[in-house]
Amino acid sequence: MWSAGIKWMFLIIGTTIGAGYASGRELWQFFGHESGLAILLFVIFFSASCGVILKISYERKSTQYLPVLRKIVGSKLTGVYDVMIFFYLYTTTVIMIAGSGAAGQVFNISYWWGIVMMAIALIILFLKDINGLLAMNQIILPLLLGGLLFILLMFTFDQQLALFSHWHEQRNWTAAFPFTALNILPLIAVLGAIGNKIGSKQEIWIACIGSGLILGVISYIYNNSLIQIADEILLYEIPLFAILKNYPFEILIVMTLLLWFAIFTTAASGILGIVTRIKDFFKKPLWLIVVVTLATMIPLTTLGFSTLVSYIYPAYGILNLYVLTRLLLYPIWNKMEK
Repeated sequence: MWSAGIKWMFLIIGTTIGAGYASGRELWQFFGHESGLAILLFVIFFSASCGVILKISYERKSTQYLPVLRKIVGSKLTGVYDVMIFFYLYTTTVIMIAGSGAAGQVFNISYWWGIVMMAIALIILFLKDINGLLAMNQIILPLLLGGLLFILLMFTFDQQLALFSHWHEQRNWTAAFPFTALNILPLIAVLGAIGNKIGSKQEIWIACIGSGLILGVISYIYNNSLIQIADEILLYEIPLFAILKNYPFEILIVMTLLLWFAIFTTAASGILGIVTRIKDFFKKPLWLIVVVTLATMIPLTTLGFSTLVSYIYPAYGILNLYVLTRLLLYPIWNKMEK
């Protein structure tokens, strides 16, 4: 029960912590000053929403997200959100691939070589079907989360930052709604593909509470660190590098590698949601569908990482508010429909 619950917990975290989140760009886009309460609300909303998605997925033993989506938004809107989820996964995976190019530039690697490396790694991963993704998450994510938390705590202590000095200033609490909504849609796609692999409801509790608490703690400390360097963030494509600039080059190398793996796990989750949705139409091997999908994505990465995050993430955060509302009110409307 525990090992399976932790496996799903890492899948949730791996889907959420991508280029936008791990780089700090997504957190700064939504939070920033006066956002402590917003992050607390995010933890509650996120855990509850994941619980509903996994419960529906488990009950239907689903292998792709459409049955889960139909239960959440209703038959009339299923087609609309099916298209939206597909384009969301598509565009955010493009963002992850662009993030790989941006991360590679730290080592003076060409932007395009960073993108090619990501594409090749994704193809190799899916040669082992979905099991390759689950195994990778259990190895990489503890290293990523530990490294990110270590750097943020080190920065907090070095700069002698107070973690709870501004709790009387919480005017940005409404940011919790679009931020949670942004991160919920890909989880419907990914968690909808594993319903037939979940063994018990206890696994769901472990996955939801664990992922919410871990993401909440890291988000709060990360956001608090970014507030201290607010004037410098505009100068960096990846805000995390503004935090790392005063530390030894070896730390920069390690964190850039971890950032790349964060990008990789989210790109892999996005690809998983896309290919499990369309594989029934093409009847081809999973890896071949991945190759064709990536070939259509790579030209779009020319738009740039920070530009894509700045425009696409807020738009999806607003568009997904209806889905978030349906998830949070699921116990009420589910009883009404019975």
